[in-house]
Amino acid sequence: MFKIANADLATTFMVSEQDGDGLLGQHACRFGLSEDWTGDLTNGLLKLGPTARSLHGLDTDESGLLTVMRCYDQADRSHILRLFEQAATQPSRFCYSTTIVSGAKNRQPVFCIGESSGFEGSGGQMVGLFIFPRFQLPTATSVSPA
Repeated sequence: MFKIANADLATTFMVSEQDGDGLLGQHACRFGLSEDWTGDLTNGLLKLGPTARSLHGLDTDESGLLTVMRCYDQADRSHILRLFEQAATQPSRFCYSTTIVSGAKNRQPVFCIGESSGFEGSGGQMVGLFIFPRFQLPTATSVSPA
C-alpha cells in the first residue's frame, strides 16, 4: 500500500498534548508498537525514536531517507521514495506499508503515516508515525504456497 493525498491544512496530525496516548485505543499496545518521527526538509534528515531506530538497524537518531529505507523490502523502495519526493514538494498526507528485512529468517512489518507542511518559508517539515505489529513474517523463501 502506497498512498499520497493533498493535505487539508485546516486539519493536521499535529494534536494537542491533551489528546494523550489514547489515540489508537486502549488495547493498541497488544497489537503493536508505535513511535513518532519527524523530518526536516531543509536538510533532508529524518529523526527517529529509539524503537524505530533499532528496528531500522540505525545507530543515530537522525538519518537520511535512503539510509532509513535500506532495510526495507527492495521491491517497495522506489514507491516509498516517490511518496517522500511528492510530499517534499507540497503539503501532503501519505502512508505506506512494507517489511524490514533484518535477517535470513524473519521480516518485520512496518506501517508509516506522515504529513508534510510548512512550505510558506524556505523549508518544510514532516511529522509521522511508525507502527510495528507485534509479529514477524517468514522470509519469502520459507513461505509455502497457498
